[in-house]
Amino acid sequence: MTSGIHHITAITRKIQANVDFYVGFLGLRLVKRTAGFEDAQQLHLFYGDGAASPGSLVTFLAWEDGSLGRVGHGAPSEISFAIAPDAVGFWLTRALQFNIKLTGPAQEFGEPVLRLTDPDGIIVKLVGVEDDDSPWVWWPDGGIAEADAIRRLRGATILSEKPEETADFLTRHMGLKASAAEGSIQRLVSDAGDIIDVRNASGFWTAAPGTGTIDHVALRAPDRAQVEAVHRALVADNAGEMNMHDRQYFYSLYVREPGGTLIELASDGPGFATDETIETLGTQLFIPKHFKADHDALRVMLPQFGLPGEERVTYRDLPFVHRIHMPENWDGSTLVLLHGTGANETAMLPFGRKAAPNAMLIGIRGRATDEGYPRFFRRFTQTTFDQKEIMSEAEAFVAFVEELGPAYGVDPERLAFVGYSNGGNMIGAVMQLYPKLIRKAVLLRSMNVLEDRPSVDLSGVAVLSLTATDDFYAALAPELEERLRDAGADLTTRKLDANHGIGPEDEDITRAWLVEKGLASVAEV
Repeated sequence: MTSGIHHITAITRKIQANVDFYVGFLGLRLVKRTAGFEDAQQLHLFYGDGAASPGSLVTFLAWEDGSLGRVGHGAPSEISFAIAPDAVGFWLTRALQFNIKLTGPAQEFGEPVLRLTDPDGIIVKLVGVEDDDSPWVWWPDGGIAEADAIRRLRGATILSEKPEETADFLTRHMGLKASAAEGSIQRLVSDAGDIIDVRNASGFWTAAPGTGTIDHVALRAPDRAQVEAVHRALVADNAGEMNMHDRQYFYSLYVREPGGTLIELASDGPGFATDETIETLGTQLFIPKHFKADHDALRVMLPQFGLPGEERVTYRDLPFVHRIHMPENWDGSTLVLLHGTGANETAMLPFGRKAAPNAMLIGIRGRATDEGYPRFFRRFTQTTFDQKEIMSEAEAFVAFVEELGPAYGVDPERLAFVGYSNGGNMIGAVMQLYPKLIRKAVLLRSMNVLEDRPSVDLSGVAVLSLTATDDFYAALAPELEERLRDAGADLTTRKLDANHGIGPEDEDITRAWLVEKGLASVAEV
């Protein structure tokens, strides 16, 4: 078989910084942005050369909440890219200019190597490779001259406590050939000229998956038939648990080599131009077709970022974890969205986008936990709640809201709050405790949670309360509605033929109410 590396996949927690490093600093092209094939709420980014050529690709799964991983045996430890030897000086200077952590240059297997560290702590090597005539496509928009640009993947380093078995597996099943050895490293070379360095990591600790680690190395097969042929050979060799998947852009086999590293075998075709042209690669966000959920809703839940030169949101360190989603054409309005029990800051974003297509959306995550699930404050029973925590979290919420203007340019006159279940309960409590903070609110399946009844003036405040006939909490909503109305709020109430969940009717009513209150245009309805 024709052997080589197809791609290398790692895990990032810092999405914008990741894009800035691999596109802005290294000059790679973003060739595809998708939801994860296993998890539609996980962003997956692919970088490569100008044509997304197999052998040039490095991909990242985004785990914004993921714990930090640990490099150790049973996983790759380094990514390396090939450059011209004469370009080493250029990259040394560029790394210093961009304040990128680096060591070297040093000689490894007779080649000059610069070791860089990406924003998540992954080691990225730039290797000067002599007489490299492997095909690649320069990306002129990467900002790097062709003579200095990264050409392709040079390879990866695998840490193994069974280095002989690891090397034997890769040579017998993946078409690599043993080459030189240097110290504790055995180099394996492919037909395409790229390399896998197997490092003896006996006595080292075991790798732990997480952010800042390399998940797997994908080797190349010319087509699906070859992937299936290798699968049959591995089955005959009792190689352990395996699975195969159609990843739309390539067909893949996954298996662990004897030292524990996850190895993928990926076909060269059909390639990345199946749903975008070569000219427009990486410009659209795709959801894999096998996910049956609303693809537009899933897109809203995925994190946004900006390529170099594009506008981007710079996140501020505020009291609550939050996610911002910007529309294509922001009309200056903002919705702050509070989730129900067990959800997170992304859960209400699809609702917000349906209700206000041109608003900035800010989803926030409750800081309390109830049996391990996020909430905005603890509950003791279905109808009794931790009063002290409500007070303290309301105070923190006020601090969060007061920073939205300076942090993100939020106009308080064009700001509304939407809360579902526990999130709506939080908004109702904040309105009673801090009556000047919230001027427009939508409460979905909400109830009163305050045991005391503060004397407040809510004149000039507009509230929409949506309850449901088939909902335990519907009988408890009138107390909150009465408190708000008695305090002078302009209250609109509707009881829907629904249950505790929210759906399209809630979206439609909320959108119409926002139009009425001047927070959305009629054209959006």
